[in-house]
Amino acid sequence: MEYLSFDPSTKSLTLKKRGILPKPAVNEVRIKIAYSGICGTDLHILEGSFPCKENGPLTLGHEFVGTIDEVGSEVTIFKVGQRVAVDPNSGCNKCDHCHNANYHFCKLGGINNTIGIYRDGGWATHALVPETQVYLIADEIEMQQAVLSEPLSCLAHGWDRLNPVNVGNKVLVIGAGIIGLLWACLLHLHGLRKTVTISEPQEKRRELAAHLGLDYQVENPTEIKEEFDIAVDCSGSAPAMEAAISLLGHGGRLCIFGVANPKAKLAIEPFQIYKKELTIVGVNINPYTFLKGLALLQSMSEKYLDYNKLGIKVFSLSQYKEALDALKKGDISKAVFKL
Repeated sequence: MEYLSFDPSTKSLTLKKRGILPKPAVNEVRIKIAYSGICGTDLHILEGSFPCKENGPLTLGHEFVGTIDEVGSEVTIFKVGQRVAVDPNSGCNKCDHCHNANYHFCKLGGINNTIGIYRDGGWATHALVPETQVYLIADEIEMQQAVLSEPLSCLAHGWDRLNPVNVGNKVLVIGAGIIGLLWACLLHLHGLRKTVTISEPQEKRRELAAHLGLDYQVENPTEIKEEFDIAVDCSGSAPAMEAAISLLGHGGRLCIFGVANPKAKLAIEPFQIYKKELTIVGVNINPYTFLKGLALLQSMSEKYLDYNKLGIKVFSLSQYKEALDALKKGDISKAVFKL
């Protein structure tokens, strides 16, 4: 078994090997991983600006798909050989938040117990996952595209939180990283055409967004002066969110989708929120929307999820340094490990 070991105390990654594969518990499946993504949250963890497991080494990676190669003795739903995707999030199923279908607020679950953040994840050849967090991948979907099911499930939750989004709404998408590009594709899927603008300061990423084939405006943030009905922040940048609030018209809505540094602050004029009746909507992971993410995967795979158009590059696990460098430089929108 080959895996990347992250040391939270030194913020360092090390490629390691061990001869014995882990055995699944009675209610777990072992997955031979095919593809595993690097998320922006992983970059924040590596730089120490996002919380994760602190007591001992951790295998990162909360976006991964593969094939089941062993099942626990009490697993009844799945069998060896099935292709599956993993929802890394779950709840305790005991607290009020979980009983109200809000496990993402659970103190013991949600982002406080995510596979790949608090439990060993997918930057490895194999991973152990509870059967309750495993989903079958449709036969017509390629594994390479299926690795996007977790981020798409988060977009599905964001779409539910933000709706109604109507054809004709003027929408500003902030940031042309992979999440911004996927949001642009999602808006196009739902019928929005020439009323969407993508804001991105990096020239390489503006070029990438312009070649998606969506016929959207792609502009440097300093050049945007018009008003919008909706702004979706995919950058996690507090200054970008502040600028977006000033660009919202009456009744405008700001969706904070990007993950900001926990210490970042926003300077907001409450009078403007009052005067224009603005709404700020937060989006936190993917509570019970993984099936919706898989549905989006099927709907978007043929037209929108082309790796070349989206700027996604595939690396081997041993190329993790090159993958992280390419992401940090903005040369690519996303890196995916092929195991």
